[in-house]
Amino acid sequence: MTRFYSIDDANEALPEVERVLLDLRDQRAELIQLRDAVVDASGEGRESAERGGRTTGLVTEAGVQADDRRRLRLRMQGLIDQMQAGVTRLVERDVTLREIETGLVDFPALVNGRQVWLCWRLGEGPIEWWHELGDGFGGRTPLRDLS
Repeated sequence: MTRFYSIDDANEALPEVERVLLDLRDQRAELIQLRDAVVDASGEGRESAERGGRTTGLVTEAGVQADDRRRLRLRMQGLIDQMQAGVTRLVERDVTLREIETGLVDFPALVNGRQVWLCWRLGEGPIEWWHELGDGFGGRTPLRDLS
């Protein structure tokens, strides 16, 4: 069963929601950097293998790069697990995550018997926007116009 938020309840939830969103945004940025590093390392590993790989002691460059790629992938999986936990925290609160990068979320609310979304994103103060279920961010309307 969906929880419906009053404006006050949604505003009270914002500090925790904001912490989760900030973590998700940072984790997403790190995940993108790691993905790029894996792609770069994969290209370098192929080039080294094509050259036959230079031996430095008992380890070839390609072998070292394979270890680096494994470490990067393990870190990526750790970040993905952390992000899933963050999303779960939002879901448990019945907060709908719309976009990680901007920290856009919607809180379900009832107004005169109809369901609407209270809309908020990182960097905003208290909740001041809402929109109909079928409308997205572009349909946001100030709370003062809610009737």
